[in-house]
Amino acid sequence: MSEMAPTTPGAWGRGRLLAILACALAAGLALLAGLGLFIWQVLSADPPRSGAAQDSAPIQVLLEEASLGSGGPDRRARVADAPMLTVDDPDAYRQGQVATTVAEPLSIPSPATTGPVDVPTGYPRSPEGALGQLAAIDVTVVRTMSVPATHEIYRSWSTGGADPAGWVMTGNVTDFLTAARQGGQAKEPGLVVTAVPAAGQVKGSDGPDWVVACVLLRLEASLVEQARAAYGHCEAMTWTGDRWVIDTTHPVAPAPSTWPGTDLAARSGWRPWATAEHVSTRDGSTGAGTGVGGPGGGR
Repeated sequence: MSEMAPTTPGAWGRGRLLAILACALAAGLALLAGLGLFIWQVLSADPPRSGAAQDSAPIQVLLEEASLGSGGPDRRARVADAPMLTVDDPDAYRQGQVATTVAEPLSIPSPATTGPVDVPTGYPRSPEGALGQLAAIDVTVVRTMSVPATHEIYRSWSTGGADPAGWVMTGNVTDFLTAARQGGQAKEPGLVVTAVPAAGQVKGSDGPDWVVACVLLRLEASLVEQARAAYGHCEAMTWTGDRWVIDTTHPVAPAPSTWPGTDLAARSGWRPWATAEHVSTRDGSTGAGTGVGGPGGGR
């Protein structure tokens, strides 16, 4: 179980990072050093706090197993609600000091087949399988970048009858399309948006059938200019039938959005996402790794 630090609710509002990416693309300013701070000031009602404050080590909060209870709704609520690291630096989503520590990579299994709405699936009943399934859902949402498609994906890959309009990824899509000045509810031809899982973490679990999975995506958008950003996303995932789906009964605290491989990403608990081609182990050898890939992947 990962270590976490207190967060400021709403510090990064719904879709803000994707809006930053879209604004960079639309304005042709993706390579300007001050873009992140500029967009932050445009989109945020409150001015950002100094990034220097982020240099100090966070106050760690460890979820103690004894405090979570034996299982059931109370345990799940505690895991879902537990805050994660605060990210104050407005540039953290696209750059940062490279980490001096080396985190153990996550070995994510490959999908075995394609499920509803062309989302890769067939992941095993394990925490790593839940991570892989959430990443596959997110990658498909970003690749299609369409409000109707996002609604269909959410209905097909979640429990209950929650309104897709209230899902955080739906807000991300609409914010991106608005900021990128697209002509409707889907991206226009010529605009390419991709997502690749770069890191992940398991925030907590309740038995073999319920996991709070967190995925850190590396996003890229290109038209005339190219823009990039990192976006952290957590969901409660529950095993239903033969696959992992989003548990809509447990809203989850937001994940830190930090550029992969940075010191801040390491302190946020992110572990590198293993690729299908190469996985390094602690002894320096290599082994077979896995990623989202498969049909509908974002590569």
